[in-house]
Amino acid sequence: MLHNNDRTAIFIDGPNLYAATRILELDIDYKKLLDYFSSRCRLIRASYYTTIYPDQEASTLRSLTNWLDYNGYNVVMRRPREYFTAGKRKVKNDMEIELIVDALEAAPHLDHIVLFSGNGDFTRMTTSLQRTGKIVSIVSTLLSEPPMVSDELRRHADNFIELDSLRREIHREWDDEPDSDESDTPQAYDPDEDDE
Repeated sequence: MLHNNDRTAIFIDGPNLYAATRILELDIDYKKLLDYFSSRCRLIRASYYTTIYPDQEASTLRSLTNWLDYNGYNVVMRRPREYFTAGKRKVKNDMEIELIVDALEAAPHLDHIVLFSGNGDFTRMTTSLQRTGKIVSIVSTLLSEPPMVSDELRRHADNFIELDSLRREIHREWDDEPDSDESDTPQAYDPDEDDE
């Protein structure tokens, strides 16, 4: 699935991955995730995409994105757009466009794209990348009800990696006395904590 010489990039749909990890009760250690892929391929870039709302500036999401930014990840954050339709205020928090554009722009320099998302909106991007000879792997879960991964996206991917199958390699282990490195790694973003 992953090959040592493949120039590989990871694209993480933050909100989608967060939802999957909540269902699986998986606390990702993002340093372990980076190490796992770096040891199995030529990792060119790891990018994390998320939407941040103005009231989340001091949240755990901000802590996570700051840590990722300082520790080898390209972090792409966007504020949601507000618009009105039929007299009602709507909020659009699409990060898909940024992720798709970045993946397509990076493609000429890559052999393998690993997408952490189950969002079916990425199906067209997947087939477009494949037409240029790229391998596309999807990381998500089928263990939820309904599955977090779109059936169409899974069918079009070259590889499907069950997120839970990576548990041993990327799960954060909490010890009574964490190493100094581990204590610096933030927990996954939990929007429920911001409500307190």
